[in-house]
Amino acid sequence: MAEPLRVGVAGLGTVGSSVVRILGAKAEELAARAGRPIVVTAVSAREKGRDRKLPLDGVAWHMDATQLARSNDVDLVVELIGGAEGAARGCVETAIEFGRPVVTANKALLARHGLAIATAAEQKGVAVGFEAAVAGGIPIVKALREGLSANSLNRVFGILNGTCNYILTRMEREKLGFAECLADAQKLGYAEADPTFDVGGFDTAHKLALLAALAFGVAPDPDGIYVEGITSITPFDLAMAEELGYRVKLLGVATRTDSGVEQRVHPSMLPKDAAVARVDGVTNAVEIDGDVVGALVFAGPGAGGDATASAVIADIVDIARGLRMPAFGVPAASLAAPTRAPMSRHEGGYYIRLSVIDRPGAAAAIAARMAEQGISLKSIVQRGREPDSDAPGVDPVAVVLITYATAEAALRAALDAIEADGHIDGAPQVIRIEKR
Repeated sequence: MAEPLRVGVAGLGTVGSSVVRILGAKAEELAARAGRPIVVTAVSAREKGRDRKLPLDGVAWHMDATQLARSNDVDLVVELIGGAEGAARGCVETAIEFGRPVVTANKALLARHGLAIATAAEQKGVAVGFEAAVAGGIPIVKALREGLSANSLNRVFGILNGTCNYILTRMEREKLGFAECLADAQKLGYAEADPTFDVGGFDTAHKLALLAALAFGVAPDPDGIYVEGITSITPFDLAMAEELGYRVKLLGVATRTDSGVEQRVHPSMLPKDAAVARVDGVTNAVEIDGDVVGALVFAGPGAGGDATASAVIADIVDIARGLRMPAFGVPAASLAAPTRAPMSRHEGGYYIRLSVIDRPGAAAAIAARMAEQGISLKSIVQRGREPDSDAPGVDPVAVVLITYATAEAALRAALDAIEADGHIDGAPQVIRIEKR
């Protein structure tokens, strides 16, 4: 059998510990698949003395991940530190500089610096694997990069953050508010103490930047992504979605359009029978629309030590076999500079919730403002008064409008005019309706 592949693991958190443990427990099976033994020979973490219950006898310890990356103890570096800068970036760039392939789960790093990292890796003739950076254990990177080569892709979208999906699922099923469900998610370890990165949509945006690069051959462009989180979603919105035949999910959507690649992250209403709409809890799901194969749906655990380690180890095995290809499926030099499709040009249906002050002429004025912008209404639903409103004198009435497909710019112009007319209390709630 060939010489062992010596692996250095930078970061011994939940995922890093799982990688080390599984590589040890499945050593014989993985060696048979890779055609050579895979051995952890070095690790790096901030706390050396902590008992992680890992097989680390004879393994070199480095307090500095960059030191590990340049060490002669390793042939391949696994970066599981996280973050777009600092130790993670230094570790990856140093490993490539020293001619060592890299496997990483770091979506923030690749979203920000993926083009430069891919370019440097090609110049050094080494691989960069990042299956674990998007959708945890789901093999979506390999599917886009290799399995769908015969297809021109039109759209890739899905649920890319388990924290948000868990919160929305609990809110819908148990009629709970956002704050209560977030607190539970934090207790269960699904959400961080500062959950902004997840619930604000930024984690999803980083993952979407990588999916768009793979799907459309463009450089990762996180700054070109329109981002909304889930903090404004209420139990009322979820109940109305159910009544109207939809479910609300935080989606990352990348679509090829005539004006460029449209990339957006926001709560969306999906028809209840759509495959992605049926995915609950912390599970992730990705749908790909190809011109040859049609629609494919991938679903599975999007986070967790073992699920993410599964994806990390798949990349390690590929590299041990000698497989090497451009990080984003095509040479870095051929990745196009992204042409951003402005969100104002997005077209689709919309759910709009208004707190309408109950007085003569209000409803007619709202309808007139919609008509001025050429917006056709599919349905109008009025519910009871909203006693918690701040409007003086009278409690507003909840009015929900569902539009036919219209341009985002037209909708925003209509809503600005409605707010200026003074017939509503507070800002409108807008949720886009995503086609299946």
